[in-house]
Amino acid sequence: MNSKTQKIKIKFGILGCSRIAVKRMMPAIVNSEYAKLVAVGSRDLNKAKEVALRFRVNNYGAYEDILINKEIQAIYISLPNSLHEEWAIKACEAGKHVICEKPAGISYAAAKRMVDAAKKNNIRLMEGLMFRYHPQQLKVKELIREGTLGELIKFDGCLGFTMPEENDIAMRKEFAGGALNSCMVYPISASRMIFDEEPISVFCKLAVDLQREVDTRASIFLEYSRKRIALASAFFGSYFQSTYSILGAKAHIRMIRAYAVPANMETKMFLDSDDKIKEINFPPVDHFQLMLAAFYKQVLNKENKTEDFENDLLAQARVLEAARISNAEKRLVNISEII
Repeated sequence: MNSKTQKIKIKFGILGCSRIAVKRMMPAIVNSEYAKLVAVGSRDLNKAKEVALRFRVNNYGAYEDILINKEIQAIYISLPNSLHEEWAIKACEAGKHVICEKPAGISYAAAKRMVDAAKKNNIRLMEGLMFRYHPQQLKVKELIREGTLGELIKFDGCLGFTMPEENDIAMRKEFAGGALNSCMVYPISASRMIFDEEPISVFCKLAVDLQREVDTRASIFLEYSRKRIALASAFFGSYFQSTYSILGAKAHIRMIRAYAVPANMETKMFLDSDDKIKEINFPPVDHFQLMLAAFYKQVLNKENKTEDFENDLLAQARVLEAARISNAEKRLVNISEII
């Protein structure tokens, strides 16, 4: 890519002033060579103004104000899960490309409607699973391609953190909170990335806080082809964990910080082979900026799409839907049932 092309930036508007938006995505946009922060939207205009001023942005307003801004080319949606579908579709209809926080849709049907709107309006729609772009993930895939692990056998993943506050949207049923939506999306996505295919079947068990009617613990079993399996867990109220490991016929890999990685944090993985453990280190990097770069390249190069954001979003939603049905009906659910 030549220097002239690099000077072109996608102009972003923000819907929602969530913690992840303010602490991670907005700084990534401001510091990106591929993106520019143009406007901030919130249902609370005082909050929108406060955040806009913090990032030296002149434009702020309600969600609708951001969508009608003709300068804006792309929207980052960081609203409660239950609002993703509505505003992603409105953004697509307004001609804006979209990066939507995970999970993009709270049902497979919702995800399909979002993707349909994107395709109808010739818009790119990405689910914001930024961890996939971290160099440590690329290294893992390289080791797999080279045969260092041998035939893959099992994936183990976990994401857990302290109990959210009572009024946190993650603990509110009306906003589609819960551990499955807040945490499990990461190890599910990681297992799909590692095995480079979609699971055959899903079994899921959720532990529900009966007072708040949201799940605070989630366990999942994913069956892949050739007898490969993925085991994953997600917790509210645990010591922080953001890990996964891969067992192969020849070696074992363990990631220390797999999903939520601060931009200033060095990461490491351990490769266990021939009774020797090798530590592989990665310098700090902002994987939100790397995600923005990938998004930029796909939006810019409309005739040569190398990343199918939309079908990946649908595939992820299909697994989550199977997990919900599995928990509700207490049975193994085949992915082929989700249509």
